[in-house]
Amino acid sequence: MERPWTHQVEAAELAYAGRDVVVATGTASGKSLAYQLPVLAEFAADPRSTALYLSPTKALAADQMRALIALELPDIRPAALDGDASLDARDWARRHGRLLFSNPDMLHRSVLPRHGRWAGFLRRLRFVVVDECHTYRGVFGSHVALVLRRLLRICARYGSRPTLVLASATVAGPAAFATRLTGRDVTAVTADGSPAAGRTVALWEPPLIPELAGENGAPVRRSAGVEAARMLADLVTEGARTLAFVRSRRGAEVTALTAQRLLADVDPALVPRVAAYRGGYLPEERRALETALASGELLGMASTNALELGVDIAGLDAVVVAGFPGTRASFWQQAGRAGRARDEALVVLVARDDPMDTYLVHHPEALLGTPVEGCVLDPGNPYVLAPQLVCAAAELPLTQADVSGVFGGTAAETVLDDLVSDGVLRRRPAGWFWPSTRERPAVDIRGSGLGQVAVVEGATGRMLGTVDGASAPATVHPGALYLHRGESYLVEELDLEGGVALVHATDPDWRTDARSTADVEVGRVFARRDHGPVGVSFGEVTVTSQVVAYQRRALDGAVLETVPLDLPEQTLPTRGVWYDIDDAALVGDGVVPARIPGALHAAEHAAIGLLPLFAICDRWDIGGMSTALHPHTGRPTVFVHDGHPGGAGFAERGHAVLGDWLAATRAAIRDCECRAGCPSCVQSPKCGNGNAPLDKAGAVTVLDVVLRSIGVTRPRTGE
Repeated sequence: MERPWTHQVEAAELAYAGRDVVVATGTASGKSLAYQLPVLAEFAADPRSTALYLSPTKALAADQMRALIALELPDIRPAALDGDASLDARDWARRHGRLLFSNPDMLHRSVLPRHGRWAGFLRRLRFVVVDECHTYRGVFGSHVALVLRRLLRICARYGSRPTLVLASATVAGPAAFATRLTGRDVTAVTADGSPAAGRTVALWEPPLIPELAGENGAPVRRSAGVEAARMLADLVTEGARTLAFVRSRRGAEVTALTAQRLLADVDPALVPRVAAYRGGYLPEERRALETALASGELLGMASTNALELGVDIAGLDAVVVAGFPGTRASFWQQAGRAGRARDEALVVLVARDDPMDTYLVHHPEALLGTPVEGCVLDPGNPYVLAPQLVCAAAELPLTQADVSGVFGGTAAETVLDDLVSDGVLRRRPAGWFWPSTRERPAVDIRGSGLGQVAVVEGATGRMLGTVDGASAPATVHPGALYLHRGESYLVEELDLEGGVALVHATDPDWRTDARSTADVEVGRVFARRDHGPVGVSFGEVTVTSQVVAYQRRALDGAVLETVPLDLPEQTLPTRGVWYDIDDAALVGDGVVPARIPGALHAAEHAAIGLLPLFAICDRWDIGGMSTALHPHTGRPTVFVHDGHPGGAGFAERGHAVLGDWLAATRAAIRDCECRAGCPSCVQSPKCGNGNAPLDKAGAVTVLDVVLRSIGVTRPRTGE
């Protein structure tokens, strides 16, 4: 390669000179070369040097390793170090590997706790590559930030100071974000020198289906998944290599199946050239699908965001995004899978029945004319910092210098005092010690706190996949319908302690929806502003929820049966933003007491749907509750809270931009063409109360009262 792009040269030169660097340029701009050049040059100069590559997904790491092997360079000795690697392979990587392809989970669970066995590798470590670093946000990102600090502390113990090379999609403030993620001053390279062909971006709102009525009589649109499947089939028929991004695992399965059925009527030979791809598949299934798509054997694929990141699938002609992926950064990352070099491409965003999607197709400037968001993470979150400090102390006793220089100073000292008081750590003159020499602290850096639940076919013992422990009560409760690779399974038993859900194959003509209850208790209030009849607050809250039943529904949405469940309560200490309103102000604007619960509930749903426009999160990262009389405020109150222990910064961001956020929420409800409320404005796909009661007109009035009181007259979007 005689003339690499300017951003590749700039980043590689900085890294080779020992400067920590983040390269934040567009998708498919060749960011990999920015780390490959300095790493391979160092390997050529020093045959003993080593490097560590970290990615958020095993698929991306495997793809990067394949690309390196294809260079056929001598004495690189690349090796995969992930959960799919056998014990023999891990042992070879430890003894002989020079460039290890791994992930933060493996670093946290395997390498750092046993750093003595890795001393040779760590002593010679020259580079640490952190790929797709923009994905490390929220609670997971906060954990990864502290895992990286633990790694650098251990490296210093063995006498090495590796240079950090980070790669990111285009995000706001990449240098500041990378500095916060790593704890080091990082230089950003953002001027993209690669050629980029044009992309046609289309925004499509599916039409209403007049003959159908949904939950509580709401109008129904053709689903984004059905539209995406139709587009996928049409594009494959035309020979266009197409990737359809779908929001859920089940959605990816259904979209692929629907496309296959449509293709069967046109050209049966095309049916096997379309497949689904999602997390939860077994490793060998994932690798086979990646290879088939990369080689062109597959023309179309429906995927969750598991394929959003930099897996090098070259030459795609089109991307169909079924539902806004939660952030502008993710949308452009997914769109970047289409079009390489000088080949123009098509990108279609198909709006879901969702307040955010509805708002974007009616206000395209909020997507196409607005900068991407900044990433939110908080390594000082005590629910993240405490377990990470325990892990660090178990690896090497913590000194005062570690606490002050590596882990955040005063905040870390406060957390350490609590850990000592609780008997978790011991304080000695030399520092803080982990008292056990045999046990290792168990910490889930993915943030759920409940690990994974394996979905197992009871009759054969075959593991079909996994679901997150936090969502297991709602998705694999007894009686739930679980979909895997186009096949339906009925859940017989859920063992949360054992982490197993037993299922058997079935083929029903119905689906299931969980029903739950929730309560919010206010703890410490960090901020409170009173605006006449409206009060706005931000602080610590404790959310108690419980899945209490599920409904069997016909495919048209009709309820066939409601079945009670006996599952344990789940308690979430987190942070929230809330507003409370004087009853008299609502009555004065025409919302009589009987309408207040439905008006608040509708306003809450829509606000949750619009917060991702202002904070880099997904609506599934946040939750909410509304009540006509809350014991803390004594008034009608709407809460929106983070969905992670200790908070993830999303509610705090909502509090900071409350006026703009609620103005956009009001616009989304007001502009929706439905009469009494639908999934495009006030209905929520995750409502535990079956989207009842909801009062669309009342929600607009509630937001009018709040916005008038806080002095906001028009909506704005973006940073």
